[in-house]
Amino acid sequence: MTDEQKVLSILNDLTGEDLSGKMDENIFATGLLDSMATVQLLLDLQDQLDIDVPVSEFDRNDWDTPNKIVAKVASLK
Repeated sequence: MTDEQKVLSILNDLTGEDLSGKMDENIFATGLLDSMATVQLLLDLQDQLDIDVPVSEFDRNDWDTPNKIVAKVASLK
């Protein structure tokens, strides 16, 4: 499974939606993720993709679409 597939799987689990066709959709503006789900997203990314994402350095604008999340994961590997 690629990192993109893992990210989409995590997002699917958190939102209940398949976002593979909505890679540029703002998941915060649409209400798909709230603050609690965001914390779970970061924990899941750290656990499943072996990256470190300090909550203190999390900027929602840098993580607001599936494409941006995939790019951030790649930059943290």
